[in-house]
Amino acid sequence: MKRSFEVAVSLEIHYVFGALLIFHTLGNAMQRHFVQELEMLKTNIIKMGSLAEQAIAEAIRALLERRKDVAHQVLAQDQQINSFEITIDDQVVDLLALQQPVATDLRFILAASKINNDLERIGDHAVNIAESAIQFTDLPEVEPVVDIPQMAQITKGMLRDAIDGFIHTNATICRAVLRNDDIIDDLNKKVVRELVACMRESPGTIEQSLELIRVSRNLERVADLATNIAEEVIFMAEARVVKHHLGEQSTGS
Repeated sequence: MKRSFEVAVSLEIHYVFGALLIFHTLGNAMQRHFVQELEMLKTNIIKMGSLAEQAIAEAIRALLERRKDVAHQVLAQDQQINSFEITIDDQVVDLLALQQPVATDLRFILAASKINNDLERIGDHAVNIAESAIQFTDLPEVEPVVDIPQMAQITKGMLRDAIDGFIHTNATICRAVLRNDDIIDDLNKKVVRELVACMRESPGTIEQSLELIRVSRNLERVADLATNIAEEVIFMAEARVVKHHLGEQSTGS
């Protein structure tokens, strides 16, 4: 009887340890899968960001160099950005529904979802600029092209820094992006003011000036979206909301 009891206890212990080992193995496998899914999400955001950055740069080049062929390439490549948006949306939904992430991982996924939307909109603004470039190429030149090149340079830098901040989870880089947003707002107002004056003085430049105003406003929106991305990176890195300067009030800055 004692022997049978000992055997039964031994078997029960064996089954318990076996079950624990299975659960431990499954848990590790699920964790590895979750980490892989997060890395894939980050990789897709980086790829999409690179495409958006390239689209803005090429759209501006098409405008300044009066290159219709480059502008049409921007229009054609917009579908790639749209495809990434759908893929990333699906990844975010799957991660939230199946993994139930918390803390840092949850902040990363929420930030990635918003950045995904911002990048898609940046792609749309690149298309708008490319369309203006096509129209502008068919019109007589306006000299100089006011402050558009400077605006474009700063805006491209803001977008590049925001994406770099995301890649390296670097809030310091992203705070510099936030500071540059006011510079772009001021340049946009200056461009509009100068082009309105140009149209008054030379009615023959109205079409060209209107296209440049459209470009300026699109660049200003890209800068706003780059600022949004930078704010999301700061949230992701520090769990601090800095939209409308809410997060800065606690630091006294």
